[in-house]
Amino acid sequence: MTLKMLTLAATIFVAGCTEETPRQTDTADTTVQQPVRWRMTSTYPSTLLQIGTLGKRLSDELLLISQGDIELKFHEPGVLAPPFETFDAVSYGAVEAGWSTPGYWAGKEPALQLFASVPFGPSAPEYLAWFDFGGGKALFDEIYHSHNIHSVICGLTPPEASGWFKKEINSIEDFRGLKIRFFGLGGKVMEKIGAAPQLIAGGEIYQALELGTIDATEYAMPAVDERMGFYEVAKHYYLPGWHQQSTFFELMINLDAWNALSNNQQHLIETTCSANVRHGVSEGEALQADAMARLEEKGVQIHTWSPEILSALRIAWNDVAADLQTEDEAFASVWQSLAAFRAKYKGWADRGYLKNE
Repeated sequence: MTLKMLTLAATIFVAGCTEETPRQTDTADTTVQQPVRWRMTSTYPSTLLQIGTLGKRLSDELLLISQGDIELKFHEPGVLAPPFETFDAVSYGAVEAGWSTPGYWAGKEPALQLFASVPFGPSAPEYLAWFDFGGGKALFDEIYHSHNIHSVICGLTPPEASGWFKKEINSIEDFRGLKIRFFGLGGKVMEKIGAAPQLIAGGEIYQALELGTIDATEYAMPAVDERMGFYEVAKHYYLPGWHQQSTFFELMINLDAWNALSNNQQHLIETTCSANVRHGVSEGEALQADAMARLEEKGVQIHTWSPEILSALRIAWNDVAADLQTEDEAFASVWQSLAAFRAKYKGWADRGYLKNE
C-alpha cells in the first residue's frame, strides 16, 4: 500500500470516530435489552376457538418472532386471577399482561365498550379504519393509561350470531321478561326492550341454559357456538348478530411494564398483534359456513330476524347510546368520534362496495 493510500485510510478511520458520525451505541434500540418473561392471564380458555386460541397463538408467535426474547406465558382463566378481575390485576401489576376484550370493563370505563363491539356497528374493515386512522386509538390509549394499563388491539373476529332461544321469537314483545345472557352494549338494548339480560362467564352458560336459569343466550360465531354445545339445549338460532358485527380483542399490559420495554420489543409486540388481527378475521370468515351446515344437520332451526324486529332493536339502541352519552363524558367523546367517522365513511361504503343481493 502506498503512503498516499495509508494516509487516506487513516483519515477515514479518524473521521469515523468523531462525534459528527452517528454511533449505534448512542441509540436506545441497540442497547442491551433485558429478556421479557411475563405472565398473561386470560379471560378465555386457550381451547376456545378464536376467542381463546387467538390469545394462545399470540403467546406462541411472539416467542418465535422475538427468537425467545419475549415470553408471554398464557395462563388459563382463574389460575392467576378470576376472569372478571383481569383489569385490576394488570392495572396494579399483580400480573404483567392479560388477554381479554375491552367490553368486559364497562364497570370501570363505560366507553371501553365501544372498543369491543357496537350494536349495528362497523364491520371489521371500517372498525379498523376508525381505530387506526380515525382517532380511535388516541382515545383508547387515553382511557387505559389513566388506569395504568397499555392495551394493544390484538384480535378481531367476524360477525356473531344473535343467539340461542328455547322458543321462537316472532315479535319484539316476545323479548319481554326473557332471561337472556347477553354481552356488552347489546345487553343494554335487551334491557331497554324489556328483557332481563345477564352477563355469565362462557363456561357457565350451558348449564344455566340447561337448568332454565336463563331462557336464551348469545355468545359468539356459529363455529364457536357449535363447540359450546348450545344446540343440545336450545334449537332456535338467530342471525344476523346486530349487536356484534365485529369484535375486538386485546392484549392488556401494565403501563409501567410496557414503558420499561425497548422500542424494538414494543414494536415486536405491536407487529405480532397486527398479524393476529389478520389471522382472526381470515380464520373466522373461513369457519362459519361449514359450522352453520353442521348445526342444521343437528336439527337447529336457523332464523333471520325480520325487518320489523331489527328496526325496533335499532331504535332501542339509539336510545341507549343517547342515554350513555349524557351519563359519561368519555363515552360521549368516543361515540362522537366513531359516529363522525362512520358518517364520512358511508359515502365511500355505499359507492365502493357491491351489495350482496
